[in-house]
Amino acid sequence: MPNELASRLEPIVAEAVTTAGFDLDSLEVQQAGRRQLVKVVVDSDDGVGLDEVAEVSRTVSAALDENEHVLASAYTLEVTSPGLDRPLTQRRHWRRARFRLVKITPVEGPAYLGRVGHAGEKSVRVLVDGRIKDVSYQSVAKAVVEVEFKQPPAEELKQLTADENEKKEESK
Repeated sequence: MPNELASRLEPIVAEAVTTAGFDLDSLEVQQAGRRQLVKVVVDSDDGVGLDEVAEVSRTVSAALDENEHVLASAYTLEVTSPGLDRPLTQRRHWRRARFRLVKITPVEGPAYLGRVGHAGEKSVRVLVDGRIKDVSYQSVAKAVVEVEFKQPPAEELKQLTADENEKKEESK
């Protein structure tokens, strides 16, 4: 029932989140006693601050109240932004991780670290051991951002930026 309910709620919640200027990253509905727990994860290219989470929460709550017939019970709404441990599963996740260090576990072979460059339609450019590598999204079993406590090396950023500029020139 909660999964079926989530699919019925998704268009309502997605529209409210988009209206507020954000992307719906995930929607989950769980039974919590007599209430439904509606968990909404939102994101944007510029990140999501606490004030923005509150704004989205009000917008989604109003949309759910207008469509109370879909929920048909009391609910608790939880709106949050994705954590650092969120896997990179969509192109926009990779785009937002630009210049970040990522641990990539391929479908085949050992895991490795790489710094994210340009995220294209079917693959992402990643700097691995000083060399730019094209990694198709389909070849990635799992990828997560690694926490860094210092600025990325300037040389790596320079190399990724040069690669992006070169790709732009080739596409002209």
